[in-house]
Amino acid sequence: MNLQNLCHVRFGFLVSVLIGLSAVAQADEAANAAPPSHDYPTVARVEYVNECIAKNGGKLAALYQCSCVIDLIAKTLSYDDYVEESTFAKYATLPGQGGSIFRDSDDARQKAKGFRHLESDSTRACGLAASQ
Repeated sequence: MNLQNLCHVRFGFLVSVLIGLSAVAQADEAANAAPPSHDYPTVARVEYVNECIAKNGGKLAALYQCSCVIDLIAKTLSYDDYVEESTFAKYATLPGQGGSIFRDSDDARQKAKGFRHLESDSTRACGLAASQ
């Protein structure tokens, strides 16, 4: 083996070792990091962000703030709780007997109010107007 090939072999080995050490360091950082927020399906996050952008003038500039809002909500509520509470909040003003399930019980009012409060706090924290 000539000297040039020997250098390439040693360099390749060194690169492999460095990549391995980097992967170990990243895995260690991930293990010590804060627990991840609740995992929402991507489509649920996209739907929320699209509705939020529409509520804020339909401007793409709201994309980052709206994404921030759903991320903060996801840190607080599990996905199942998000679906339940946001549904109560969305349909609490539904008129007639069909909407009574979303507005008449104490539990329904509490869930709707809790979600609206969380959404309002998240909206302010992310720099959006409180029009949501």
